[in-house]
Amino acid sequence: MKYILIFLIIVAFTSCKYFDVEKTTSEAILNEELKTFDWNDVDVYPSFTKCDSLEQKYEKMYCFQYVLKKQIFVALDNEAIVVTNDVNDTVNLKFQVSETGKLSLIGSKMDSLTKEEIPNLEHIITESLSGLPKIYPAIKRGQQVKTEFELPVIINVE
Repeated sequence: MKYILIFLIIVAFTSCKYFDVEKTTSEAILNEELKTFDWNDVDVYPSFTKCDSLEQKYEKMYCFQYVLKKQIFVALDNEAIVVTNDVNDTVNLKFQVSETGKLSLIGSKMDSLTKEEIPNLEHIITESLSGLPKIYPAIKRGQQVKTEFELPVIINVE
């Protein structure tokens, strides 16, 4: 029994893995923390001053989308759009808000008939963005970040 106890003590003290201290660099810690982020979600969505009074994150997002859609619809209503065929389409607009709050239309998906009947639709939408109030960019972990989002807009012209 005495020999077994001595053997276990020797094994415990000679086994290096029990006494090794792993050294980690700040870069390794940062890389591990970056892996835990949900990069598809932000802490605060882009916003207008008008939406600041809202408390909930998603309420602010819907308010932002509402103001943006309203601006686009006003621009489309003011435009004299003449079509030869009725257009009833949902156009998916892809926007980007930069870290400085600059909004850009970076793409759109629409039916070929819509594109044929209203070839300047993207131009009208891009021009309507200039009349928007100041945009506050999205925030992720206390930093202003660039975000992209899609906004469906229903186009109905007869």
